[in-house]
Parts: sequence; C-alpha cells; structure tokens
Amino acid sequence: MEIRDATSDDMKRILALNNAEAEAVNAVQEHWLASIRQQAFAMLVAGDPIEAFVLALSHETPAQGPNHAWFLARKDRFVYVDRVVVAPSAQRRGVARKLYDALEARALAAGIERLCCEVNLIPPNSISLAFHERAGFTPVGEATDPRNGKRVRYLVRKI
Repeated sequence: MEIRDATSDDMKRILALNNAEAEAVNAVQEHWLASIRQQAFAMLVAGDPIEAFVLALSHETPAQGPNHAWFLARKDRFVYVDRVVVAPSAQRRGVARKLYDALEARALAAGIERLCCEVNLIPPNSISLAFHERAGFTPVGEATDPRNGKRVRYLVRKI
C-alpha cells in the first residue's frame, strides 16, 4: 500500500474519512483542514483510493487546541499525532501501522525521537488504545478537553 503526502486534491476524501469518525477524532471543516495541512509536520495518506490518513504536528507548530498545547508545555522535541483515521473497510490490515512507520521515518530524518498522541477514554476508543499499547506507547497523563468534555489519555513513545 502506497503511503504519500496529502495534496489539496485529497482534502475532500480526508474530510469525509475524518467526519465519519467524528466521535473518535472530532469533526472538522474543510477550511480548517486546508489550513492545518500547511502548518502540519506531516499529513500522509494511504491507499488509492485513500483508505486512511494521519495528521501530525510538531513542537514547532503553534498550539492547535488543548491536547497539542499539553505536550508543548511538557515536552521539547516531538511529533504529535493529532489524528489518524482508517476507513472501516481497511481496518485490521496494518494500514495504521504503515502510516506510523512512515511518520516515524520522517521524524527521525528531522532529528525527532518522540511520538506523542492522545486517545479518548470517555467516550472510549478501545481500538485506538489497544493499537497504541501494542505499538509501545506509554501513558504520561490524562485530561478533560474543555471544548467537548471528552476525557483523554496522553501517550508517548520514543522512536
């Protein structure tokens, strides 16, 4: 499966994938997605047609919400996975792992050795929690997102 950088032509499909999984990753609008793509450390897509994507920010990206800000206040150099979405038809095929592998390679090439993310505890995102546990992420904190009341767990993994 090909992993590549997202282009402006991919935004409508990424938006549809994202908003279909809004409970897990929060819904966004097209203008926000286009803007964040310009600020992101990476926005990668998998498949043709696109079956999954990952949006990652870094320690150099201005704060993009309370979860990214939480890491900015506590960690120095990192890549923060803002969201990863895999279409239901592509789940359990290693697509998320391939996206993370590509993201890790890019981070290491930039001299960054830490991946960070948050996963919902309430409402629970048990699939994502299990994935990140298998991938070697460890919990470093929890918080309630003031925008929506979701309880999240913050996770970190040294690459």
